[in-house]
Amino acid sequence: MKVSAVKPDSRPACIRGIKSPAPSVPEKAEVEIHGADDLYKEIRTENELEDEHGKKVKLKEDAPADITVEADKNATTPDTDKKR
Repeated sequence: MKVSAVKPDSRPACIRGIKSPAPSVPEKAEVEIHGADDLYKEIRTENELEDEHGKKVKLKEDAPADITVEADKNATTPDTDKKR
C-alpha cells in the first residue's frame, strides 16, 4: 500500500569541498547546510548523482545546492507545538 508523502522541505546549502581519501574510496562531497545548528550543519555524501537524462554527474566545489528532506506520511507525527 502506498502512503502519500508529506511535502518535502528544502534548505539552502553549499558544496564546501570534494574529498577522496584514497583512489579506492568513492569521492565525497562536503555539504554545508545554511541555517542549521553548528554541530549539524555539515554532511558528507557520495559525489555520484544523475541528471534528468540518467547521465552520471558530480557536484562542483563551492556550488550552491538545496538539501531536501522527504518522508512518508506514516513516518511523521502531528506538530502540537502551540508556540508557532
